[in-house]
Amino acid sequence: MEKWPIGVFASIDAGLGVKLEVAHELGVPTIQLHAPAPATRTPQNAEAFLKRLKEYGMTLTAVFGGFEGESYADIPTVARTVGLVPPATRDARAREMKEIADFAKLLGCSVVALHVGFVPHDKHDPLYLQVVTVTQQICDHCQRNGQSLHLETGQEPADTLLGFIHDVGRPNLFINFDPANMILYGSGEPIAALRKVGRFVRSVHCKDAKWAARPGEEWGVEVPLGEGDVGMENYLRTLHEIGYVGPLTIEREIPQEPERQKAEIAHAVRLLTELKARIG
Repeated sequence: MEKWPIGVFASIDAGLGVKLEVAHELGVPTIQLHAPAPATRTPQNAEAFLKRLKEYGMTLTAVFGGFEGESYADIPTVARTVGLVPPATRDARAREMKEIADFAKLLGCSVVALHVGFVPHDKHDPLYLQVVTVTQQICDHCQRNGQSLHLETGQEPADTLLGFIHDVGRPNLFINFDPANMILYGSGEPIAALRKVGRFVRSVHCKDAKWAARPGEEWGVEVPLGEGDVGMENYLRTLHEIGYVGPLTIEREIPQEPERQKAEIAHAVRLLTELKARIG
């Protein structure tokens, strides 16, 4: 695979990604896939999806887990509802994440990923050990499938994420780095964070955002690629610096406006293509 093939975050029947047909129209060679609804995660559907991918000449690089009841309405709601941290939903979500990993295996995909949620910064918080334990269990399941698990950045500062990865202590646990999330959640300057966690980065999102007036207390604002505070050329140069050569996966979360979403992703494809040519 070439260095930095461009990709998009895509969806079959649910979630925030564009439809596979749109990804094909945009001419991108790779996709990350938002895991489809449980009822459609069947061997027959996996076979049909792989056939479409082959027809389109596209490569699947990661399958992302997401769960019923998650809400990104505001930062407190994210902390209460997202990922494996909330105790009330943790066991069911851990089971579902293993099922998603098994579906990804049917698709021949060796990477599964998710937002683990707001990991407590205090390692003495009983919740912290619980989240470490459930992440170990999912990593072990993925290991048996020949897969790695990628944690999406955003909810925690780089140092907290590094400490969490160390405490989980599994060789197949890595990072899907999303620079815009660092800004949206107010969890740290993205380029400095990327340098800090770089040795664990195995997949990335290309997304942009502007800082909130009160970072960490209120949301930043997601904006089209190149119009925010990430600094996309600096981002790609830093990816080059840390030795990352994998896909550049565009994520633009405005599914309620499909035409605008498609136009902005097309713009992002052009921008990344220009930056790739410049940076090499």
